[in-house]
Amino acid sequence: MAAPKLKGVHHVAYRCKDAKETVEFYKKTLGMEFQLAIAEDHVPSTGAYDPYMHIFLDAGNGNVLAFFELPEQPEMGRDPNTPVWVQHIALRLGSLEELHAAKAHLEGLGIDVLGPTHHGIFKSIYFFDPNGHRLELAADISTPEQMAQLKSVAEPMVEEWSATKKAPRHAAWLHEKIKEES
Repeated sequence: MAAPKLKGVHHVAYRCKDAKETVEFYKKTLGMEFQLAIAEDHVPSTGAYDPYMHIFLDAGNGNVLAFFELPEQPEMGRDPNTPVWVQHIALRLGSLEELHAAKAHLEGLGIDVLGPTHHGIFKSIYFFDPNGHRLELAADISTPEQMAQLKSVAEPMVEEWSATKKAPRHAAWLHEKIKEES
């Protein structure tokens, strides 16, 4: 049997502490439209009793960011064995100008913002939502040639990483570009 042909991400769901606060935050900080809410006492997929509020926000381009508030579950936390910078939600902006404007907007709301950080093929800023989720706003700066080069070394990089657990230097040219532009 062939693998399914995906049409994109339907939605990505995370947990939130307070559904209303989360909706207001994403509307105010990122201009996301609140699409819908679903509240149930029983989980449809398992039938288990576990009341929840499930909210859906438009992240643009048909992408949906969703959250669950679970009032009868223990207080939400995070994996203490995973650094805070690893798990994050990255959202795309259209240009560097939009990235700088977003940073100014967020800082104007009193939100601490890290960056812009130069990643070679994009620049991004980082901040946290009221649930402790790290958010990234990214603006692509890559060329088609850079992306083709990165794709051409992707398999060998994973193979080398798998064998050594050390950062391969297949894309050393990208790191040199970052140094030159910094």
